[in-house]
Amino acid sequence: MSYRYKIATVFLIGFFIDCINIFMSAIALPDIAGAFSTSQSMVAWVSNAYILGLVLIMPISLWLAGRLGNQKLMCYSMLLFSISVWLCGMSDSIYSLIFWRFIQGMAGGLLIPVGQALVFALFPGNERHRISTMIMTVALIAPAFSPALGGIIIDSLSWRWVFYSNLPFSLLAASLAWGWIKNSERQEREKPDMFGLLIVSLSLLSLLLSFSFYNDYHSLILALSSFVFSGAMLFFYIQYAKKCQAPILNLQLLKNYNLRNAFIVYYAVPGIFTGVNLLNIFNLQINLGFNAGETGLFMLIYAAGALVSMISGGYLYHRMGKKSLFVIGILLHSVGIFLLFLVSSSTDLSTLILAYLLMGMGGGISANTAQISSLIDFADKDLLQGSVLWNINRQVAFSVGTVVLISIFSLSSASTDSMRYQYTFFIASILGLLSLISVLRGKKQ
Repeated sequence: MSYRYKIATVFLIGFFIDCINIFMSAIALPDIAGAFSTSQSMVAWVSNAYILGLVLIMPISLWLAGRLGNQKLMCYSMLLFSISVWLCGMSDSIYSLIFWRFIQGMAGGLLIPVGQALVFALFPGNERHRISTMIMTVALIAPAFSPALGGIIIDSLSWRWVFYSNLPFSLLAASLAWGWIKNSERQEREKPDMFGLLIVSLSLLSLLLSFSFYNDYHSLILALSSFVFSGAMLFFYIQYAKKCQAPILNLQLLKNYNLRNAFIVYYAVPGIFTGVNLLNIFNLQINLGFNAGETGLFMLIYAAGALVSMISGGYLYHRMGKKSLFVIGILLHSVGIFLLFLVSSSTDLSTLILAYLLMGMGGGISANTAQISSLIDFADKDLLQGSVLWNINRQVAFSVGTVVLISIFSLSSASTDSMRYQYTFFIASILGLLSLISVLRGKKQ
């Protein structure tokens, strides 16, 4: 195996772990909520804390890699991940679980941007679509199979083993990183903008808390105050970053249409799907009578649709163009979510299967096209900064999609819980279509 494929293997294993930790843990959320007697909104912090950890550490990961070397950073990150995932399984309260998920996210956030930047540098120009397709294959297939496996683990053992099951993969990644990656010489990179990182973190935390304040504590004043504070922090950071020589997040890169459009599509498709999937996990188990294992199997249907998209996506990208692929992907995804609106009982099995198949196909086409096009115009320093920005956006999209749809569900005033889920899915299908505005305004190629 050539050196660049060894690097790609280590990165893809770490990326695989990152993907399954969002979706495999999601299938366990109803059991976790029951074990700790907590709400859907509170248990969603099991996922949100992981994402916050990722977002906090990702912007300084490249600087840490310069000080420690790529080999040590990627190995140590997976060892820390192994420790934290074990302690997640040992948690005896929802708060300790949320804390260790935060640490777990920080550990995973060290590997992802460094690994992706290394891999993209080794697969330049026209070769990048090859590695991009491999990345998105993992991003779509791993989350599809992990819920089914997670459901079997939960039904056979308990939700704690969903976390313990990560250990073989994280320890393997640590071993391969130590054995395969050449430890680069220490590089004196500019110290990251810690003040800017603090502002960005406060903005994101306040945004997520604003939804929790309303959903869990039913305080409109606290929710609005937190939301306004989040917006104020974001505005302050944008003004601050214009004057900063080396901002922690180079938002100026968003002037590039391809990156900006990929951001929007990721919120509209994978982001919304994450929220839809979490809500439907509760809906399937509570209202429709499916167990955890059966619920996870629906994601295998999603995987089938995603697989079709992954096989054809790279080929079609150069023949149809990104705009056409985005339109097809977004439409298929929204139609799939709309079909969930039509499901009212377990007898609507064929509709459920078609819904997950279409969501998988649409999600695969949209996410793969976004991955290929997002950083295609960048090189060198801009590529490194763009990689950090893109990976942070990917994680934030998952979290924002979840809290927004949970809030829509909480605000719904339908007569039954089943109808509240259905109306939420209907709204989600409309929200996904809004990204077509950005897509259709762009250039054809």
